[in-house]
Amino acid sequence: MKIGFIGLGTMGGPIALNAIRGGHRLVVHDIRRESATPHLEMGAEWADSPREVAQRSEIVFTSLPGPVEVEAVALGEDGLHEGLTSGKVYLDLSTSSPDLIREVHARLAPRGVHVLDAPVSGGPEGARTGRLAIWVGGDRDVFERVRPVLDSMGDQPYYVGPIGAGAVAKLVHNCAGYIIQAGLAEVFTMGVKAGVDPLELWLAVRQGAQGRRGAFERLADHFLIDSYDPPDFALRLARKDMDLACQVGRQYDVPMKLANLALAEMTEALNRGWGGRDSRVAMTLQEERAGVKVDTTPQAIREALEG
Repeated sequence: MKIGFIGLGTMGGPIALNAIRGGHRLVVHDIRRESATPHLEMGAEWADSPREVAQRSEIVFTSLPGPVEVEAVALGEDGLHEGLTSGKVYLDLSTSSPDLIREVHARLAPRGVHVLDAPVSGGPEGARTGRLAIWVGGDRDVFERVRPVLDSMGDQPYYVGPIGAGAVAKLVHNCAGYIIQAGLAEVFTMGVKAGVDPLELWLAVRQGAQGRRGAFERLADHFLIDSYDPPDFALRLARKDMDLACQVGRQYDVPMKLANLALAEMTEALNRGWGGRDSRVAMTLQEERAGVKVDTTPQAIREALEG
């Protein structure tokens, strides 16, 4: 297929090169023409504007810094909307706003243009090697139609749901990562100030339960299925551990904002009478505050993982 690609930076550049290696013909554009040098050397064609990229392509991808750039390229003067016609597909690989991609979809769908949000995860190394998750929102049939192109860019294209669902999944993933990052900074400064060598501390904790399993894997144990009995680890014991950690932080004058917040959550759950339930029952307090229920079934999880 004739593929248009706009945004040849740290992520977009290597992703576009992988698409060329996958046998696709590319038309490329970037605000810096020199960014396209390796792509042009591999046979890609240059276009002078997003509009021209859209006119000369069946499927168009953008990989841009954020919502401001996406809106300008998709809907601005000389933008994609001036060149996309019925039957063509536009996919945005950027980490951007769910509302914006829904607006782009609303603007282009009446003209028969298909819009998908398809943010990626894997970092520059994943973009280079093709070890890349691509989370797609939009029409599932259109996703299947462009799947061969996505397969040339990443090893894990995944259909999430309606338009905007991919963007939401990416923000959930990234936000969780930075919250965990802040928490790790907090507890590691506590551990080192309490007298443990940082390398030895890291080597030790990575052998524990949290180190052996990814953070998202543990969600399926209790939270996703809304089941906290019998417990894997009782709330009263988990709260005791958190209280001890916070005591060490106070002893060594280490700020422990996140740890104390987690301790407060667990204390509230304990005061609900949930001490004998699984420690993750404290997560249901956030469900109450958010006014939403996170609930699926063990069978659905098994089928999804096996599929």
